[in-house]
Amino acid sequence: MAAKSIGPVEQAFLEKVMQRSNIPDIYDARDITIVVFRALRDLISTEASERTEAALSDDQITKLWKDDNPIVAALSRLRPPLNVDTETFLRRIKQEGGVPKNVTPEAAVIAVFSTVREELPPERVKEIAGFLPDGLKVMWEQI
Repeated sequence: MAAKSIGPVEQAFLEKVMQRSNIPDIYDARDITIVVFRALRDLISTEASERTEAALSDDQITKLWKDDNPIVAALSRLRPPLNVDTETFLRRIKQEGGVPKNVTPEAAVIAVFSTVREELPPERVKEIAGFLPDGLKVMWEQI
């Protein structure tokens, strides 16, 4: 991912992800967050993704949520939610997210999930949980 400046709200969000997962670099935290968000959006309906985007508290966090690849974004709007198990989801995060060796994919996912949950109203949190397989639902609900 090309280096982009990080705004103050995005920085605070990513610092929470770093702290909760022991990711040592803010740019790694951003890359992993984007991959976790992409994988999460693949599990939920387009409508739920749009409601989630609208519910996020700040434009900087919304930019992390939105897919910046126009082709991927368009295709994801056309297809139904994917049926992916927890193991496959975590493998995707590990492979696509560049998770550092000292950080487990589970820790990274829990860190991103818990941080974004703080930005969402309870009805969005509950809606997303309804799309998740059992293992991811447990991670989603972790504090």
